[in-house]
Amino acid sequence: MIIYLNGDILPQENAQISASDRGLLLGDGIFETLRVYQGRIYRLDDHLDRLMASANTLGIPMPVSRIALCEALDATLEANQLAQSDASMRLTLTRGAGPRGLDLPSDPEPTLLISAAPLDQTLLPPATALISSIRRNQHSPLASIKSLNFLDNILARSEARSQGLDEALMLNTDGQLAEASAANLFIAANDSLLTPTVVDGALPGITRAVIFEISKSQAIPIQERSLSRDELLEADEAFLTNSIIEVRPLIQVEGQIIGHGGIGPLTERIQDAYRRLTAQ
Repeated sequence: MIIYLNGDILPQENAQISASDRGLLLGDGIFETLRVYQGRIYRLDDHLDRLMASANTLGIPMPVSRIALCEALDATLEANQLAQSDASMRLTLTRGAGPRGLDLPSDPEPTLLISAAPLDQTLLPPATALISSIRRNQHSPLASIKSLNFLDNILARSEARSQGLDEALMLNTDGQLAEASAANLFIAANDSLLTPTVVDGALPGITRAVIFEISKSQAIPIQERSLSRDELLEADEAFLTNSIIEVRPLIQVEGQIIGHGGIGPLTERIQDAYRRLTAQ
């Protein structure tokens, strides 16, 4: 794999990141996962807007301009011979090297890392999940950004995998549904879509926003509000979204079948609409 690191395009085995990088030592950084269709990065502006907003929240200066960042992404695709292919990309920004301890460096030199890998467009099978014992802190400033502090999500996913399940759904500290370990959650009830609010700990996902656009264009009622575990288990349908899985049906939670146990008509309709958008 060829990567971009702080202005250089080089094989990943030649990459060197400081042993005092705060991203490594403290999780002091952010990331974005990008989906590429035939060499075109989908919703790039939205991802960069979120990245820059997150960097601003944490006070991490952007080391390059937005134009230079777009050029770096294109160069990484080109170097990996993915300029005309389907791929996934990971963009990571840390505060860079710093002194020991928690205090922020007075003049940070951020680390910017970009990687790319080929990706199959095959639709994933319907997912199964549990309700994780790990709670999401909806009051944390990290709840609304994709920070490198991802251990809660990792532990939740591990809990699901240990039981042979695909995903872990996370409740917030008030016991309301927030999201999955790596995806936003939607449920369908009475021909309407419902999804947890950002206030309840849901990440403002890029694909999540697209689902709102699709729903509006197709006159599908959609609402953000607090959702309980019981509402999910009693739903007609449920699905998960992120840039890589796109729209993935969720058919079983805690051993209980959701709806009729297959891909529901509203989920299928959203899936089809999303695929048409990404093909444009």
